[in-house]
Amino acid sequence: MTMTTTPTPTPTTIAMAITILRRSFVVSTVVLLLSLMITAVSAHTGVLNVKYKYAGQGPSITQLKAHDTRRQLGILAGVDLPLGGSGRPDAVGLYYAKIGIGTPTQDYYVQVDTGSDIMWVNCIQCTECPRRSSLGIDLSLYNIKDSATGKMVPCNQEFCVEVNGGPLTGCTANDSCPYLQIYEDGSSTAGVFIKDLVLYDRVSGDLQTTSANGSIIFGCGARQAGDLGSSNEDEALDGILGFGKSNLSIISQLASSGKVKKMFAHCLDGVNGGGIFAIGHVVQPKVNMTPLVPNQPHYNVNMTAVQVGQVFLNISIEVFEAGDRKGTVIDSGTTLAYLPELVYEPLVSKIISQQPDLNVQTVRDEYTCFQYFESIDDGFPPVVFHFENSLSLKVYPHEYLFSLEGLWCIGWQNSGRQSRDRMNLTLLGDLVLSNKLVVYDLENQVIGWTEYNCSSNIKVLDDQTGTIHLVGSHYLASACSLNIRWAIVLLFLSMLLHYIFTEILL
Repeated sequence: MTMTTTPTPTPTTIAMAITILRRSFVVSTVVLLLSLMITAVSAHTGVLNVKYKYAGQGPSITQLKAHDTRRQLGILAGVDLPLGGSGRPDAVGLYYAKIGIGTPTQDYYVQVDTGSDIMWVNCIQCTECPRRSSLGIDLSLYNIKDSATGKMVPCNQEFCVEVNGGPLTGCTANDSCPYLQIYEDGSSTAGVFIKDLVLYDRVSGDLQTTSANGSIIFGCGARQAGDLGSSNEDEALDGILGFGKSNLSIISQLASSGKVKKMFAHCLDGVNGGGIFAIGHVVQPKVNMTPLVPNQPHYNVNMTAVQVGQVFLNISIEVFEAGDRKGTVIDSGTTLAYLPELVYEPLVSKIISQQPDLNVQTVRDEYTCFQYFESIDDGFPPVVFHFENSLSLKVYPHEYLFSLEGLWCIGWQNSGRQSRDRMNLTLLGDLVLSNKLVVYDLENQVIGWTEYNCSSNIKVLDDQTGTIHLVGSHYLASACSLNIRWAIVLLFLSMLLHYIFTEILL
């Protein structure tokens, strides 16, 4: 057998080998970093990427109540106005999403709103529309000339007739269909309706989506007045994405064209932001449902009882009906929860009675507050709202109590003390709906919810194929956070490139 002698490496060859290995390691690191950059920036799952406006900001109770006041004015206006009470994207929307419109597609950030029917975005003709936003996102103005698929909606079209409650006086075939929304605080938005392709994500597999589009009629806002104008850039968005009940909403339009079922669900994380927003039939988790009150413009349900701990409050169900408003409004776009005085007073009294030694005081002339140094979940009872069909909604002390000036204050609000139009309104908002999966089934006119981890997954049925897919939680990063991410990546990349050139010169 022939023996092969391995040559002894010299110091020169060892140095060359180390240099080659070092450069190979650096190049591999650069390739890995580039791949991480691409993954970090482009990875998105779910049907609609949503973000909570106040995530990580901790807004004050005053901000939240001001938000709700404007919000309720919009909701109540919708009872009488043809548009059904469009939301206001400058200050009343809690959650927003990014969608694509037109050909080629242009991105827009819009408020996701179950309390509004129409979708609308600001238009290129608008001189009063905000150009910047404190949310760290880039605002855009829709221009029909930039889209090969954009068309004006004529005033004699069926959609226009339905929106305006009948034919428009003086309408001719060449006239556009106008829209106008006036709010009780004097703000307004006006423009014309456009029909164009709206791009959205369709579930194609477990935690996978593919792009899909549908022709949607939406408002093109040409004039904004009051707080909707350019002087108010706080939390400004491009418009609103209405998921209301009427045939004008985006979910109804997509369903009428056979694109989707008239069903959707959301699980919104009010602490970390983001969550789940899926269009389709949710099959897991199982959710108990309650009927929607007929002939109401919003998602109203019949509340049957209120329970504090183990005790049911002695109240009549008629107290939840005020004038023409029947039932309890479920609205994820409202921050707090508003109860009629006949419910609010015994509810708060029962909560406080759990701790007889509390020093209760009124803060800022409206908040019931007290000092408490133990665990609030151990010291105070949960509140359970009961609805038709044995559906219940449980709210824990850490959800209905908030910290203010070193005290614990009760988050329930007395709607009996509000203005005449909003007096004794029963409205449950994000205070009780966050961290719950809420399912809207307009095919069967029911709604339901269950406690759920909004950072996990749900299962949605594809009615066309019969397959079931996972839909995961997702978070919509702001332009600011993306810029920071890019800055960090580029910093490391420049350091590595500097290291490479140094090694080559050596």
